[in-house]
Amino acid sequence: MRVDLVTPPMAGHLHPILGIAARLATEPSLDVRVISTAAALPAIAASGVTGLALLDGADEVIETVVNPSYRIGSNPRLLLRQFRAAVALQADFRRELLLAWADHRPDLVIADFTMGAVGTAADELGVPWWTTHPSPCAIEGRTGPPSYVGGWRPGRSALGRGRDAVGRSWVRGFKRLAPRLARVRLADVGVTRQYRPDGSESIYSAERVFALTPEAVEYPRSLPAAVRYVGPVLHTPPSGTSAPVLAAGRRAVLVTAGTHLPWHKATLVAWAADAAAALPDVEVHVSLGGTGSVAPPPGVVVHDYVDYARDLPRFDAVVHHGGAGVLGHALAAGLPSVVWPVDYDQFDHAVRLVDAGVAVRVRRPGDLAPALRRVLDESSYRLRAQALAATIARRPAVETIAAEVLARLHPRPE
Repeated sequence: MRVDLVTPPMAGHLHPILGIAARLATEPSLDVRVISTAAALPAIAASGVTGLALLDGADEVIETVVNPSYRIGSNPRLLLRQFRAAVALQADFRRELLLAWADHRPDLVIADFTMGAVGTAADELGVPWWTTHPSPCAIEGRTGPPSYVGGWRPGRSALGRGRDAVGRSWVRGFKRLAPRLARVRLADVGVTRQYRPDGSESIYSAERVFALTPEAVEYPRSLPAAVRYVGPVLHTPPSGTSAPVLAAGRRAVLVTAGTHLPWHKATLVAWAADAAAALPDVEVHVSLGGTGSVAPPPGVVVHDYVDYARDLPRFDAVVHHGGAGVLGHALAAGLPSVVWPVDYDQFDHAVRLVDAGVAVRVRRPGDLAPALRRVLDESSYRLRAQALAATIARRPAVETIAAEVLARLHPRPE
């Protein structure tokens, strides 16, 4: 039975799909393939999985769309421009995907949540498809706060719940209006309606959506029945990079903003240098995520890339932007965090981590050193993070997903 997993080439989306694919590939009854673009092929091969690249020559364009040299934030003009470019890429990807499936269609498709055109292609061929979602806070629910509005907590009073309802309505209204404002036709990617009759979003599977964060850090919300919280998929392809050298007898922290946000990296290093000067007993390391080079200031160790799966557990705390990838790895390692959100869903992740008692949020450079001191010295942060890590370790996400795939493709007789 063939299982095709489809993902964009960006690490935060690619790595969880690769972790799932590598686990499924150990099943002798499954023929597993990962479909992305050429930029993803080295990581796919390093993970020991078969790969297929579509959109030849488009990786440079993709990089400029998803990883611009400026902050997107909530700027409607920038959001719509990004949306327009993304829809054009998805339309081309969908056409090539249908050609790839013309002779040998898969028995199941698992797609990253950003690949909105994949589900419609699978539907056209009558192939079942599922969704993986590293940022389930972005899934619209019938209750609770909306996402992408700066990180709201759930309203507790009648007034607060009313605010949440208005916010959810505003987000849904913007999504409905966005195609017209961006002058795009969703029909080009096979989307004929944005919402199903039950109110769920049609770009996500109606059968199964795997939420790749621990349910314990999410707010209670009324989500579509297809959603299953399985926790983070902890996979980093072998990179060949050497592990950071940590000084004996000193606590060490890693400062990272993942592989996105290139415009943010110089600021990140500057903040880290200020924090290192204020914390002489703490060794500060910075990962640039392969996005360029920055001259290391005094007191800071700068790395081009740090392997989260291999190296993160060796640190005592993490400073990160609230990206889904490092968030999951930090929780799985039982590490407290200082969260510094700068774009997209990171504000929603930050407030959830703070309310779970495993992180402190910072807004200004001068806040970083005191926040680090707090999560390093106050044991409650580490104890809560370790409790979450134990929950994640008891039932690895890839095992839950593999069991569901096998049950779907090889059902037991009644």
